[in-house]
Amino acid sequence: MSLSKPIYSLLGSYFEQLFNHPVRTKAITSCVIATSANFCSQKIAGAKKANSNTLVAYGLFGLIFTGPLSHYFYKWLERVTEDRRFKQLLMLLGERAIFAPAITALSLYFITRFEGKSHEDGCNNMNDLYKLILLNNWKYLTLPVLINFKFVPPMLRVLVANIIGFCWIVFLSAKRRKAELRRRQAEEQRNT
Repeated sequence: MSLSKPIYSLLGSYFEQLFNHPVRTKAITSCVIATSANFCSQKIAGAKKANSNTLVAYGLFGLIFTGPLSHYFYKWLERVTEDRRFKQLLMLLGERAIFAPAITALSLYFITRFEGKSHEDGCNNMNDLYKLILLNNWKYLTLPVLINFKFVPPMLRVLVANIIGFCWIVFLSAKRRKAELRRRQAEEQRNT
């Protein structure tokens, strides 16, 4: 029972920040969750030492893009679908048709750039992985996104999306790592 007081205190502080500073709180939360997910992905892949460039890249992407864009997009979806008969379905279709393709493209390009790689590397990453990642996003994340819209209060939707995103980032990191390995192997074969 003694553990519950610090947890309630932490949750109270989080909700206070979420209410008073929603964009900042969601951006920081997205940063922490994205960094943690990438760290877990690296450890699952067997990395002895975490790649700090990749950790920073995922953290920056969460801070700059995922948190703020999710906040404003979900807010826009709420307004657009207000008082409609099929509100959750329209929100789901909007999220899946607009937000998922956009955030997938942004993530593949900007995470590569935040790692310190070139524009060409970012474009190659998008060319190699965009279709696969987006199709898997639609395939595996549609039901969790629907549950998020149907059962989660609007104030907490970005947090729940970030928790869903934790698992997604583990998947995305693994796919990016494999594509990078294939590109390096192809380049080594051309050089020999």
